[in-house]
Amino acid sequence: MTVTGAVIKNIIRKLIAGQDYRSEVLTLIDAAFLQYVVDFFKRVAWAKLDNKDVTVDWYKKEFICSDSFLPQEIAIHSGLNRKTISNMYNSARKQIVLEASIEHYDTLYDAIDSLTEQDDLNVTLTIKFRDVSVDLNINESLIVINTLAVKRSALRGGLWSTAGKQVEKPLIVTLCALFQVPKRYFDQGRLPDSQREADFYLFDALGNGYPCEVKLMGKGNPESADAVYARDSSVLVANKLSDLSKAQMDSNKILWVELQTKDGYKRFEEVLNALSIPCKPFTGDLQEALDKILSVILSDDVQVSVTPEVVLREGEQDNDSGLELLVELE
Repeated sequence: MTVTGAVIKNIIRKLIAGQDYRSEVLTLIDAAFLQYVVDFFKRVAWAKLDNKDVTVDWYKKEFICSDSFLPQEIAIHSGLNRKTISNMYNSARKQIVLEASIEHYDTLYDAIDSLTEQDDLNVTLTIKFRDVSVDLNINESLIVINTLAVKRSALRGGLWSTAGKQVEKPLIVTLCALFQVPKRYFDQGRLPDSQREADFYLFDALGNGYPCEVKLMGKGNPESADAVYARDSSVLVANKLSDLSKAQMDSNKILWVELQTKDGYKRFEEVLNALSIPCKPFTGDLQEALDKILSVILSDDVQVSVTPEVVLREGEQDNDSGLELLVELE
């Protein structure tokens, strides 16, 4: 699952401007889900037509016991998230996923069948595609509705997580560029293999590395600021922080930046000064500066590697001072 560079840019703009970024992720979820619904209904319609003379459970035959789908897709069709199967069986191997999917589907089907036998409710879901029309009875309709609900949940969890991960590096690169930090002080190519766990590293003039964590708190992301302690981080950049979290970090000499406050991004300059990293105060137009920076570090295409390597690794310097900037703002 990937997120387009255009969306990452919008999230970074909103974070640095102190705004709520979540609408960007929700828009992604809606678009992905609606496309899935259309494609899924098409597959359901054709599967029902192909099995019109079959008396067995056509949905199970076509959507569960089929080699046409990946294991995670089969799990969704059965009403299970693959992550749920991993938690239940401590494994996500294909055979385990298939067995768990079939077992859950049979249980779900029996429950729906028992429910509809006891109730006078009658529901028919009609799917029309061009000149073709198929009807699903109440049992089939509830199976399909349940599948869509599980898919929506899976998309929501996946996209919140993906958006957070793909924003981490470009967000700190953007902050460094805003405060005119020379590239060598955030060159991720200088990291030894033993220092790969943190989201990002800043470096001082002596080459000392300071691990940084980025946490986008709030709905859809249950992670807390506790990760900075587990990874022995020096800096935390977050959109929201509680007063208690900030007090605890102050006590533990962990530097922090809370973006979703008025001019919250400016606290990053205090972080840089505390780490003895060269920087300059930012006094220009924020949106104009972001236009310039984001066009350098991200394309609008789907991001595979999050941020182009050229941004995160110092290339040959144009001068001998080692003070080359990623983007000149003045």
